[in-house]
Amino acid sequence: MAKLWAGLTNGEINKTAEVFNSSIKVDSRMAIEDIKGSIAHADMLSHTGIISKEEGETIKNALFSIMENIENGSLKIDMSAEDIHTFIEQTLTDMIGDTGKKLHTARSRNDQVALDLRLTLKKECESEIELIKNLLKVIVKKAETYKTTVLPGYTHLQRAQPITFAHQLLAYAMMFLRDKERLLDAYKRIDVSPIGACALAGTTYNTDRFFEAEKLGFSAVAQNSIDAVSDRDFAVELMSANALIMVHLSRFSEEIILWSTKEFDFIKLSNDYSTGSSIMPQKKNPDMAELVRGKTGRVYGDLFSLLTTLKGLPLAYNKDLQEDKESVFDSVDTVKMCLEIFAGMIDSMTAKEKNMKAAAQKGFINATDLADYLVIKGIPFRDAYKLSAKAVNVATAEGYDLCTLPLSKYKEISPLIEEDVYEAISIDTAVKKRISFGGTSVESVEKQIEFVTKN
Repeated sequence: MAKLWAGLTNGEINKTAEVFNSSIKVDSRMAIEDIKGSIAHADMLSHTGIISKEEGETIKNALFSIMENIENGSLKIDMSAEDIHTFIEQTLTDMIGDTGKKLHTARSRNDQVALDLRLTLKKECESEIELIKNLLKVIVKKAETYKTTVLPGYTHLQRAQPITFAHQLLAYAMMFLRDKERLLDAYKRIDVSPIGACALAGTTYNTDRFFEAEKLGFSAVAQNSIDAVSDRDFAVELMSANALIMVHLSRFSEEIILWSTKEFDFIKLSNDYSTGSSIMPQKKNPDMAELVRGKTGRVYGDLFSLLTTLKGLPLAYNKDLQEDKESVFDSVDTVKMCLEIFAGMIDSMTAKEKNMKAAAQKGFINATDLADYLVIKGIPFRDAYKLSAKAVNVATAEGYDLCTLPLSKYKEISPLIEEDVYEAISIDTAVKKRISFGGTSVESVEKQIEFVTKN
């Protein structure tokens, strides 16, 4: 294919350099967005009288035909073309001759590629938001199922206090709610039309950038033509949001991996989201969770790649910006796949409630509740804390836990302790009593479920 840039040159470069220069393997995924942008541009050109109405209709009809043929597979994208813009424009010119050459009036590949990328990322951002919403529904469903299921809550990966499984799951729901908000906010910056900025300085033609933006469904128009073609903040912002999504998915994956070990044995993963070992027949591996955890570094790398590309670029457009698409597309593709896999894995996961409860009975995780009991009896908290620690030491030395330590032993620690201590420090009571806003009691969890569902 002839080069669109063959002005002072003959359009011929070294064959290796030509492959190096080509971007069609990456930007071909923007074919439909490129055509939609060109249809809107043809509309604008005819609307403003830059080309005739008849020419505008001829160009648009041909572009619709090209789009239909690409979508139904009858037109294959020529991977020898330099980029998708070249392929679409030359296919158009082959169809309708010189009229097709008028389409590029009052635009440059600089604003055209920025437009295509924004249109593509709008679609991808919307898709990610829907996948986050679906994951939140799955988490809420599991939280409803397990809102009375007790397990140990951990700090420093040590058993700390009893919580409900629903409470733990909803902690991740809050993270994903923030992720959704970040995506919605990033979408606002993506949703700005650059078309009409041309190479960098605008155009001498009497164009209507607002008309074109409206046709394409943008909510705003870039205010500065130099910024319009050189800005990739919107891609960085989406990738940054993606990196945080992966932080949360990875943390959740780590817990799923731990919970599914025989050492914890808190959950059972579906066979649909687990694999076996090629040599050890007893193994059931949480490979999907491990892959999500592993792919987190990949999404970080995508973000760092684009940040590094941008950090030293002078204004306005530079060929370095061709490197934006591979990293941002990999970021969105990886995040979308991880979100889809994760939702299915959580939805099919079951909790081993007896094992969770048994673990909660160990490790003295009701020690704080013993201290709270002593406070109610009139002992200052710091003194109550020391007495509770003493009870733990006595129980450990004599082979008890706090729920089975004899009352006579408790009396030696403090004469204020009565028979009612056992009810006060039971694991179920410890959970029920945590009624503070955002806490682990059933009532509090139900409010959290309502919050997630509404948002």
